[in-house]
Amino acid sequence: MALLKISFLQMSKRCLLQCGACWKPGSKLSVHTPPKMPPCDFTPERYESQPYNQILEIRKQNFSPMVSTYFQKPLLLHQGYMQWLFDYEGRRYLDFFSGIVTVSVGHCHPKVTTAAQKQLGRLWHSSPVFLHSAIHEYAEKLGALLPDPLKVIFFTNSGSEANDLAMLMARSYSGNVDIISFRGAYHGHSPYTIGLTNVGTYKPRRIASGSSCQTTMCPDVFRGPWGGSQCRDSLVQTIRKCDCTPGCCKANSQYIEEFKNTLHTAVAKEIAGFFAEPIQGVNGVVQYPKGFLKEAFQLVRDRGGVCIADEVQTGFGRLGTHFWGFQSHGILPDIVTMAKGIANGFPMSVVVTSPEIAKSFNPFNTFAGNPLAGVIGSAVLDAIKEDGLQENSQEIGSYMLLKLAKLRDEFEIVGDVRGKGLMIGIEMVQNQDSRQPLPPEEMNLIHEDCKDMGLILGRGGLFSQTFRIAPPMCITKEEADFAVEVLHSALSRHMEKRAKGKL
Repeated sequence: MALLKISFLQMSKRCLLQCGACWKPGSKLSVHTPPKMPPCDFTPERYESQPYNQILEIRKQNFSPMVSTYFQKPLLLHQGYMQWLFDYEGRRYLDFFSGIVTVSVGHCHPKVTTAAQKQLGRLWHSSPVFLHSAIHEYAEKLGALLPDPLKVIFFTNSGSEANDLAMLMARSYSGNVDIISFRGAYHGHSPYTIGLTNVGTYKPRRIASGSSCQTTMCPDVFRGPWGGSQCRDSLVQTIRKCDCTPGCCKANSQYIEEFKNTLHTAVAKEIAGFFAEPIQGVNGVVQYPKGFLKEAFQLVRDRGGVCIADEVQTGFGRLGTHFWGFQSHGILPDIVTMAKGIANGFPMSVVVTSPEIAKSFNPFNTFAGNPLAGVIGSAVLDAIKEDGLQENSQEIGSYMLLKLAKLRDEFEIVGDVRGKGLMIGIEMVQNQDSRQPLPPEEMNLIHEDCKDMGLILGRGGLFSQTFRIAPPMCITKEEADFAVEVLHSALSRHMEKRAKGKL
């Protein structure tokens, strides 16, 4: 009998470790062994800069109070290598947010670092009034990755600046002013692009900006009024039911009617353009119904507008199936903007368009065509190809997405799991029936717990209710398993606290 009790206790502990949902109020079992972090063969240098408290004081005195940080005790990062980050005390973290979806091929990727170091010893800067082989070679290489007629490249320094330029081009070429973007969209935080960005926390309170920009309903098949289990281009569909049939998405038709309503009521008869991320990033990796963007693009062109694809977060192979996010929708934009992963974190961005549209506007930027940017951009493209990172995004992203979907089946507070490749969102809810966002204080606890176990996740959504997963594209299956285990452990502990009334 004693042996039987021991065996049952061991089985119960094992069950608790594997399935936090098994825990019941009144149970005394609460055994959690933190997942074992995969090995890393890199040793960081010793931190020898200012002490942590002094850094905090500098932040308080010299940084904008509006710029927030993650975690109660903000991370003081010291060094990075590929998918790993190290803090000032040498603690190691698996980076699953890539500096806000920016580090595409890996922190301090050896090929990119070597190329940058060589160029630093030759020439840092010239300007567009001179020729330099690096930026011309890069333009040729990037242009070869885009379909005709998208071959004319304008170099800029950030995603906001790229989208600024795209707005000016759209208005100059069309002769119209109204531009439409989705609610929940993020296209930048400059005086122009703030009009395109429709996330309340990024809107200024007292300054009118971004005139002649109009919003339209985001066709979100999880949180929006329509959508169900067959609507989006993802291995994992929403748990909402729908009566769509293969090849005919009723939700898509309803969202298109809303888009038409915007065209009929909120803008002039002729418009300048329409901005869309192939998958919304800041809003929590929101995917649209299949076929929506194709129909919306045609409606915009019928009104004299141009269609702009914001590939700042979705481009460069991150979605796995295609190099560019717009390709997954079967569409051809008139203008494409890109930044972030384009240069692995180096300040560089690009606007690409057709020769016809390019003739309509003549911008000038002192830093456009920077030799260092050209060399780094080329090295990033080489790394994506030589390291097979698009293929890795598809393989590891699909593998991880399916494993994460099991968390939704197990935990009532996991409302939706979605995405493509290595751009994944986990939307947290109070319960799956209501789909009400999980309160910020609960999100913060789970977020902190994951960090304490060595996993850095991003946050997104209108209520910061979605965990954003967008690691460097070099991650391995072992590291994906570790991340899923960390999330499972954090959610299990959280459900225990809920059941005990400790939240």
